[in-house]
Amino acid sequence: MSKRAETDTELDRLREDNRKLRKINAALIDRVERSSDMVGNAFSMFETAITLEAMVRERTGELEDALGRLATANAELAQAHATAEEAQTRLRDAIDSINEGFVLFDAEDRLVLFNEAYLSFWPEIADQIRQGQSFDEIVRLAAAHHHALGSLVAPDRWVSDRLARHSIADGGHVQALSDGRWVQINELRTSEGGIVGIYTDITEVKAQDARNRALELAERNLILQSTLDNLSEGVCLFDAQGRVAAWNDALQHLLDLPGGWAQESGSHGALVAWCREHLGMADEGCLDWRGDQPGGDPRHALVHAGTRSFELRSTALERGGQVIGFTDVTAMLRAQAGLQETAETLERRVAERTAELETEIAERRAIEAQLRDAKTAAEKANLSKTSFLAAASHDLLQPLNAARLFVAALGDRRLALPTRALVNQTSTALDSVEDLLEALLEISRLDAGAIQPEVGDFRLDRLLDTLRVEFAPMARAGGLELVIASEPAWVQSDIRLLRRILQNFLSNALRYTQQGSVRVDCKSGPDGVRISVTDSGPGIPLDKQALVFEEFRRLDTRTSGKGLGLAIVKRASDMLGHPITLESTPGRGSTFAICLPAGEPVTDPDSEPNISGRDRTMRGLNVLVIDNERAIQTGMSTLLGGWGCSVRTAGGFADATALFTDDAKPDIILIDYHLNDGETGDHVIDRLRAHFGGPVPAVMISADRGKDLKVRLDACGIPLLSKPVKPAQLRALLRTMLK
Repeated sequence: MSKRAETDTELDRLREDNRKLRKINAALIDRVERSSDMVGNAFSMFETAITLEAMVRERTGELEDALGRLATANAELAQAHATAEEAQTRLRDAIDSINEGFVLFDAEDRLVLFNEAYLSFWPEIADQIRQGQSFDEIVRLAAAHHHALGSLVAPDRWVSDRLARHSIADGGHVQALSDGRWVQINELRTSEGGIVGIYTDITEVKAQDARNRALELAERNLILQSTLDNLSEGVCLFDAQGRVAAWNDALQHLLDLPGGWAQESGSHGALVAWCREHLGMADEGCLDWRGDQPGGDPRHALVHAGTRSFELRSTALERGGQVIGFTDVTAMLRAQAGLQETAETLERRVAERTAELETEIAERRAIEAQLRDAKTAAEKANLSKTSFLAAASHDLLQPLNAARLFVAALGDRRLALPTRALVNQTSTALDSVEDLLEALLEISRLDAGAIQPEVGDFRLDRLLDTLRVEFAPMARAGGLELVIASEPAWVQSDIRLLRRILQNFLSNALRYTQQGSVRVDCKSGPDGVRISVTDSGPGIPLDKQALVFEEFRRLDTRTSGKGLGLAIVKRASDMLGHPITLESTPGRGSTFAICLPAGEPVTDPDSEPNISGRDRTMRGLNVLVIDNERAIQTGMSTLLGGWGCSVRTAGGFADATALFTDDAKPDIILIDYHLNDGETGDHVIDRLRAHFGGPVPAVMISADRGKDLKVRLDACGIPLLSKPVKPAQLRALLRTMLK
C-alpha cells in the first residue's frame, strides 16, 4: 500500500474518533442539564462534572495530537506527489528522447505509457491511440488500415499471429510494414505482469543486407561462369521459361554455334533445332524440354552427329528450368576401339604365351623332379658322408692312437740319444698327422652340421689364461714375446668353439711371425667384447686377405701349416654368428679379431675347491682296458705299465668278467666306445658295474666327437677322451678321478 493511502486511512480514523468524542461530550452535558434529581448531592454533581471535564480535556488533547500528525502526513504526501510528478516528467522526457519506439502495457494489457517514436510507426492511427486502450484494439486498428504487410493478404491471420507473439513476450521478431519499412519488435514482461515493447526501425539494415546478398549473388554468378568456362564439357542452363540463363565457351565450340546466338535466339527450342537440323543429332528425346517437371530423373544418351559422337546429359532443376551437358567422346570412342583391338591382340598373344608357359611349366616340373631326386641323392650322400666320417674317424684314429701309446711308452724308457731323437721325431710326425686329421674331421663335421653350438655365459679371462699356458712354450721356442691382456669380462658364446678359433689365431700368428711379438687384447664396448690377435709378421696383401679363409691356402709355403686353421675359424664364426675381421699391412703385421656379445655373470661351480677324497699315486693302480683292437690293448698296457699300473686287457664284456674272480674288481676302467658285435662302451660299463656289485670309475675313449655321445656320457657321469689319446691328458684325468 502506498504512503498516501496510509495517510488517508489514518486521517479517516482520527475524524471518526473525534466525531465519537463530540457525541459523547454532548450526551453527558445534556444528561447533566436535564437530570431529574435536582435535590441530589451538589458535591456528587460537582465531582462528576470535574471527571467529565478531565475526560473531555484528555480526548481533546488526543484529537489535537492526531490533527498535528495529520498535517505532517499531508505535507509529506504533498512532497511525495511532487517527487513522483517530477520523476514521471523525467521518465516521459527520457522515453521521448530515444529513437526507438517505447510502449508499456499493464498486467491487464492496457496501454500505460508510450512515446512519439512509437506513434510514428502507425501514422494512420496515431490520433486514435490513447492511454487505457487494450493491445487487442490497437492491433485490430493496425490491421484495419493494412499498415502491416502481412495484414494486406490475411488480416485475421496476422492479428492472430501478432496477439500470440505478444502474449509470449519472450524476445524479438521482425515485421514488414506496408510502406516498405522494416521494424524489429522486442517485447518482455515486467515484474508486475505487464509488457514493455521496444520498436526499432531496421529498414536501412535490411537494405544493406539486400545489397550484400545481391553482391554475393553476383560474385557467385561470376564464379559459376568461370567454372563453366573452364569445363571441357559444353553446358547450357535454361530458366523456367526456357530462356538461356548461362552457358560456356565449350558449348559454342563443340556445337559450332554462331556468335551472339544467345542474344539473338537464346532459347531451349532454338538450341534443340540447331542440334537436330543443323548437326543432324539423333538425340532420342534426350534434348526435349522438361523444365516444367522439376525433380525428374536425369537423362543420359550417347548420340551421333555425322562423324562425331556426343554424350548428352539432361537434368530438370528443382525450381524449374533445365541443364543440358554435351561431351565430345569421338576421340574416346576411337581410343576404346583401338584398345579393344589391342586387347584382342593381347588376348591372342596371352593365349599363345600361356601355351608356351604350360610347356615351360611341364619342363620346369620335370627339372624340379630331377632336382628333388638330386637333393635326395645329396642328402643320402651327406648321410653317407657323415657315416663315413664316423667310421673313418674311428678307423684312422685307432692305429694312430696305438702308435701314440707306443711312442709315449718308448719316451718313458731310458734310451740312447740317437734312439730318443728318433722317438721324438716320430712323436712330432704323429702330432702333425693328428693335427691334420683333427682339422679335416672338424671341417667335415662343421660342413655336415654334426657340431651344434652350446652357447652359454662364461668368463673370458679364464679362457685366455689357459691359452697363455698352452702357447707360452711355443712362443719361447720361437723367440717371440707373447702378451695376453685379459680382463674379467663375461661373454656369451660356445666356449669350445671360441677356444678353437682363438687357438687357430694364436697358432697362425706364432707360426708366421719370425721376430717381434704376438699380442692378445680385449676391449668391451656397447656392441659387445672384441678380442684381437696382433702379430708383427710379414702381413697379408689386400687382394689375398679373402683367400686365407679357404681350405689349404698358405701364403708362406716355407711354414709347416696345413692351411686349414682359418677355414675352421670361418665356419665356426659363421655358426656362432660372431663377425670376424682382418686388418693387415704388408711388412707391418696383421690383426685378426672376433666380436662377441656380452654375457651375464653366473655362478661357476668349478671355482670351488675340491676337497673330497685323498691323493693316490699311479703305482699299483689296477686298470681294466677294454678295446677290440689288439694294438690298442698292447699300447695301453705298455704305457700304463710304465706308470706302475697293473693292467688287464679285454675285448668285451665276456672277456672282462673272466679276468676277475670272487670279489675282485678293477680300480678304474678304460673302455673304447665302439666294440665288436655292436657292443658300446656305455652299455658294457653298466653291465660291469652290475656284475661287480657297485660303482667302478670309468673313462670312455672314442674317435666319435659327436654332441649326442658327449651329452649321453655327461648324463651318466663318465668322462670322455678323444682319440688319439694324449698320455699327459690321460694321466692328469686319472689323477683327478682318483683323488
